[in-house]
Amino acid sequence: MAKKVAVIGAGVSGLISLKCCVDEGLEPTCFERTKDIGGLWRFQENVEDGRASIYQSVITNTSKEMSCFSDFPMPEDFPNFLHNSKLLEYFRIFAKKFDLLKYIQFQTTVLSVKKRPDFSSSGQWEVVTENKGQEQSSVFDAVMVCNGHHILPHIPLEEFPGIERFKGQYFHSRQYKCPEGFEGKHILVVGIGNSAADIAVELSKKAAQVFISTRGGSWIISRISKDGYPWDMIFHTRYKSMLQDVLPRIVLKWMRNQQMDRWFSHENYALEPQNKNLMKESIVNDELPSHILRGAIKVKSKVRELTETSAIFEDGTVEEDIDVIVFATGYTLSFPFLEDSLVKVENNMVSLFKYMFPPHHEKPTLACIGLIQPLGPIFPTVELQARWATRVFKGLCTLPSEKTMMEDIIERHKKRIDLL
Repeated sequence: MAKKVAVIGAGVSGLISLKCCVDEGLEPTCFERTKDIGGLWRFQENVEDGRASIYQSVITNTSKEMSCFSDFPMPEDFPNFLHNSKLLEYFRIFAKKFDLLKYIQFQTTVLSVKKRPDFSSSGQWEVVTENKGQEQSSVFDAVMVCNGHHILPHIPLEEFPGIERFKGQYFHSRQYKCPEGFEGKHILVVGIGNSAADIAVELSKKAAQVFISTRGGSWIISRISKDGYPWDMIFHTRYKSMLQDVLPRIVLKWMRNQQMDRWFSHENYALEPQNKNLMKESIVNDELPSHILRGAIKVKSKVRELTETSAIFEDGTVEEDIDVIVFATGYTLSFPFLEDSLVKVENNMVSLFKYMFPPHHEKPTLACIGLIQPLGPIFPTVELQARWATRVFKGLCTLPSEKTMMEDIIERHKKRIDLL
């Protein structure tokens, strides 16, 4: 008898998890709280509670050649980098091709996921869901958590003294949809991730002036790389992967810094990363350097204090007449349907083996899919996660001991903290 698997969320991670379950002969049921698939990549004019939200102009930062699922290339007539509507179209074609929609229960919210009383022997879970006011409880042999990590906005207002007296408008980047309505404004964007860069560039075409405040800078790369190829096709090769395995770390750091400064000197643009050796996700933006060069965007240091109308920065400079502050300050990991003991989150870091498996469960029947930010395309990585998880559920792959998994998690957290 096929094992039953609950898949929570019908975004990218949920769809590929369904496909991998079917491939392994498992019996999946996907619970999606909204009325459609796509998750993060389905643009809506209004921000929906409990769901990721994107702005209208979002384009992929990785190419279609590198981002497609392993057995389903993107259509040839699709451009190399996709507008969110095109990527959603790909997911729809994918779901139809593999007949995945029949496994999804739409407008169904997962209220709780709890271990069954006999979990230590059965590894089973009780999943309580709600649809149109009706609650239902079902038993599953395994659970794949695919609800994503761009839902609960993080706005650390306590780090911005004076915010309570600021008379302008402020909001999280999650609320941003398009540049209309910001004409002639003086706007401060706080943060230096992909969303911050995109929003700053887009607003600068309408606003009187845009400032972007960064604590530690970031590497900025273009979508266009050597000979006009997409950057990720040049950056991620077997040869470069081999070099990472054989060259000393200090040489790799030097090579990476040289490569990142090839397009423009980050130091000259006040964007040089504070910790140049931190192997974190780079910003992919073709326009930010040119907008800085022509003064439409001014790079500022960390905000020290806000007044009623101005921002004072750590370097002592002051910008007056600020109308709007956009906090592009990231998200907080949240699993509202799980007890805290099931997946531990501390300092926005999850205690999961390989970002997937809680190490302290008696049975490895719960996996988180997609809680990663790779240096490159996420979709193939998520597919590998889902393929591994389903094979673990079937007993075809085994996990190491709890002690070994905890050592791996602690070592990973230590490396991250050391680099920050």
